[in-house]
Amino acid sequence: MTDQEMKFETKAIHAGLEPDSATGAIMTPIYQTSTYAQPLPGVHKGYEYSRSNNPTRNALQKNLAALENAKHGLAFGSGLAAVDACMRLLKPGDEIISTNDLYGGSYRQFTKVHANYGLKFHFTGMQTIEAAEALINQNTKMLWVETPTNPTLNIINIDAFAALAKKHHLILVADNTFASPYLQNPLDLGADIVMHSVTKYIAGHSDVIMGFLALNDDQLRQDLAFIQNSVGAVPGPMDCFLALRGIKTLHLRMQRHCENGAAIAHFLANHPKVEKVFWPGFESHPNHEVAKAQMRGFGGMMSFSLKGDKLEDAFSVVSKLRIFTLAESLGGVESLAGHPATMTHASIPKADREKTGVTDSLIRLSVGVEHIDDLIADLKQALA
Repeated sequence: MTDQEMKFETKAIHAGLEPDSATGAIMTPIYQTSTYAQPLPGVHKGYEYSRSNNPTRNALQKNLAALENAKHGLAFGSGLAAVDACMRLLKPGDEIISTNDLYGGSYRQFTKVHANYGLKFHFTGMQTIEAAEALINQNTKMLWVETPTNPTLNIINIDAFAALAKKHHLILVADNTFASPYLQNPLDLGADIVMHSVTKYIAGHSDVIMGFLALNDDQLRQDLAFIQNSVGAVPGPMDCFLALRGIKTLHLRMQRHCENGAAIAHFLANHPKVEKVFWPGFESHPNHEVAKAQMRGFGGMMSFSLKGDKLEDAFSVVSKLRIFTLAESLGGVESLAGHPATMTHASIPKADREKTGVTDSLIRLSVGVEHIDDLIADLKQALA
């Protein structure tokens, strides 16, 4: 059976992986080496130097590519390193259109790093394509889509933006971090590149920093692999081993994240102190039908705002949590809470943040896989 023929759960455990040829070890060995012996100059077994190629990293790249139904996969030292590699496909004067409610680290890199080298960024709401299409001109080269968005859980129609990208000969990049490959496969919907912060759901245990790009186009792969090797922002073999170990339970974890997430979202929606819950599983969500069509579940991420929208009220709630931990990041087995305005999205100007719903009282939850009764009890006491 080929990797393409396997169901997701089987791919997660077996795709791209073989027992070690030297020992028969079931788990991919950690090839903790920087260089490789060559019997003659230029004659080797496919490995010369571990920045360029490493067997543990190669196994991870094959495995993750299979989960995204991709022909190619490239791993990076962080999610932002993967974002940076995509930007290096472009030249000064090129323009990028992005959603206006995206991860603060991506926004910071776009506006504080790459804008200094001649790239121009436009940020707009992408719940429909009209606003984005109005910004397209002869210099536009890339559309940057994040869905669900961080932290207001907006849903962007990947299929519609893929058609827009094709119409104008643009590269469509989809940040799939919040959904994971278990819930959504943007390449199947027409995206050119899928970006992941592997740190989050894919590795899933809050012990790895890593990024990943999945794609089908051979030329794009060649260009990005050149950037990966030339810039050198690659993950080490130990992190690749840990990510592979995490992937083996991705489907099991995501099932529980979705179950717990749905229960928490409905609990919060009925709480008297909660103003609004941002979660695509509600029928009232503006793009609920799009989410149903392009995702296989609604995930464990959500945000909620408090009535009165006071910063001190949000601080009070997050400081009282006991099972939910106040921390950056998301997607681990443990439940986390964050305050986007002062944490993950602090780099975005206040006026711009508030336009997209990132208000002072907004709290973001990454719902873990603990028992749901304990999670609800924790939120009850924190909101009391």
